[in-house]
Amino acid sequence: MTDAPNDLVPQEPATGPGMHDIRHLSEVELARLGMSQIAYVRPIQLNGTAGFAIHAADGTPMAVTDELSAAVAAIVQHDMIPVPVH
Repeated sequence: MTDAPNDLVPQEPATGPGMHDIRHLSEVELARLGMSQIAYVRPIQLNGTAGFAIHAADGTPMAVTDELSAAVAAIVQHDMIPVPVH
């Protein structure tokens, strides 16, 4: 019988400075995951005027604009990924 190739043997996750095993994240660490890379837009009413609020992944408000396309463009311009929410 031959040994299994290394790519078929379960490996321990790489850890080191700045690296975490995602199976052991706390709730706070999980909530922060992707916060600086993901943003979402939601429609709002501000002083009786329709607009769109840009929020970080954790819900923190970041900006308001009057057009959806401008909100998405602002997210992309800041090297973030716009994600739809339902």
